[in-house]
Amino acid sequence: MGIRMVFSRRFPTLAMAAGTMVLSLTTSAGAQSAAQPQSPASQSQAPQAQAPQAQAPQAQAKSAKPAQAAAPATAKSQEGSYRLGVMDKLRIRVAEWQPADGSIRNWDAVSGDYTVGPSGSLSLPFIGDLDAAGKTTADVGKAIGEKLQSEFALRNLPSASVEVAEFRPLFLAGDVEKPGEYPYSPNLTVLKAVSLAGGLKRADAGQRFARDFIRARGDAQVSGSERGRLIARRTRLIAEIANAKELAMPPELKDVANAKELMASEASLMKSRRERYELQLKALADLKTLLDTEVQSLGRKSVTQQRQLALYNDDRDRMAKLSEQGLATSSRRLSAEERAADLESNMLDTDTASLRARQDINKANQDEINLRNDWDAQRAQELQDTEAQLEKLGLELSTSRELMSEALAQSAEALKFDPSNKDATIKYVIVRDAGDGPKQLTVDENAMLRPGDVIKVSSDLLMQ
Repeated sequence: MGIRMVFSRRFPTLAMAAGTMVLSLTTSAGAQSAAQPQSPASQSQAPQAQAPQAQAPQAQAKSAKPAQAAAPATAKSQEGSYRLGVMDKLRIRVAEWQPADGSIRNWDAVSGDYTVGPSGSLSLPFIGDLDAAGKTTADVGKAIGEKLQSEFALRNLPSASVEVAEFRPLFLAGDVEKPGEYPYSPNLTVLKAVSLAGGLKRADAGQRFARDFIRARGDAQVSGSERGRLIARRTRLIAEIANAKELAMPPELKDVANAKELMASEASLMKSRRERYELQLKALADLKTLLDTEVQSLGRKSVTQQRQLALYNDDRDRMAKLSEQGLATSSRRLSAEERAADLESNMLDTDTASLRARQDINKANQDEINLRNDWDAQRAQELQDTEAQLEKLGLELSTSRELMSEALAQSAEALKFDPSNKDATIKYVIVRDAGDGPKQLTVDENAMLRPGDVIKVSSDLLMQ
């Protein structure tokens, strides 16, 4: 009171002007307080504002520094070391302690809710743009108090309470039901964020991705089994063409469960086919040997018949001379003629049989050549057909895997039909900007998120 009396006596004009200004500010502040409802933060400050009035004598004796340090400590306890960023919404309350009369002045013109703009700054009345990005709430509160003190030449530093009213949002993209922007809340994990987006992507109405996955997986299993049999068959055909006696396990079948059974079956088939082929060759060889023996026998018989024919011809000639001399009857001459004719007929039959046997030998040789050629041609044709079937199965298997991939990508419902859980996994990638540019982090579903994170969810297929 003494200071005010001295001030009014020595400078009455200035005192009257200052009183008018204070009255005007108090009236406008009261009008603004009545016009807008008080927030919970303002209500919580009301008891604190009344306390200094009840204890005015004690408050006048104390320094204002403890009250000024209370706001940063409170902000730090509330927000910790969180660094502000673009799109963060802040709730700011500014008050000034008046030690002269033990009252508190509320700076309602500055107090309110603000959003950190694209440039990373706050736009406040009387202060203008204030850098906020990368700072804590305590830093912003201290800067507001210092700016106001400097702007209005205040003796006491105003106390600015800054709290995060709403964190900047995070974003979900990829294989989620509802990609987009979602509000951030403390202790938010990747799994919680995905649940906010409706979970993993499910099939749309009228689509049966689970059924498509089951069908594609069945086709892939059938194609894979058939492919294993074709690979074993190809190995057997290559061995038959090369006249190999044993089958080696191909590298493509080392990871197939029933590879040994497939190779054993093909080895048994190769053995039976080889035995039948060799028996046919042996039969033709025996036939040729028999025909050669027959030809030789007919040749010896022909030689014998030629000697007999020579004797018969001599006897016939002698009988003819004797018959002309009247020394022999014509019946004896006729009998000699008949014997010679019969022998000549037998010789012709022997020659015909020999020619037929030689013809059969040539035919047996041709049959052997045809058998060998047919064997090689059949193996080559079967190998070509097998290669074509393998190529076709490869395309079918690739198509089935692509259908499985599409079913899993379109709907997470298809995952439950894979009991081994090895065909598909869900991958989570966080794109985070910590001030040195965005970086991608591969995390699990329990990773903690930060405001402004972008979470990419994808179904990675690990098809064999």
